[in-house]
Amino acid sequence: MRDHLTAGEAARALGISVDTLRRWDRAGRIRVTRDAANRRVVARGEVERLLGRGAAAPALSARNRLAGVVRDVTVEGMMARVEIEVTGPARVVAVVTRDAVEELGLRAGEPASAVVKATSVMVQR
Repeated sequence: MRDHLTAGEAARALGISVDTLRRWDRAGRIRVTRDAANRRVVARGEVERLLGRGAAAPALSARNRLAGVVRDVTVEGMMARVEIEVTGPARVVAVVTRDAVEELGLRAGEPASAVVKATSVMVQR
């Protein structure tokens, strides 16, 4: 197995376009190197990091994980606010009542939004 992916392969693995990968590279959101022909290549470990699948990641039963990059940390007294910009593809799994599904008319393939209302959000590194 190769340890580096082409820009196209990395973009497909991350669920993004090659243009987005280029923008992320310019913004410093993804670590990219260049091959002998000056083409972008991405280490497989970098893709795994962005997908939240790093080898050192502990096993958790939580399904809803939004991998990203810390953009801001504000500390005030005993509390701290951490802002994470989601960088990878994300999927949210929700358990709702049958009534809610019927009332909202939810069907596979239809657009919908997930609203997260929680006071307990864990940050993992």
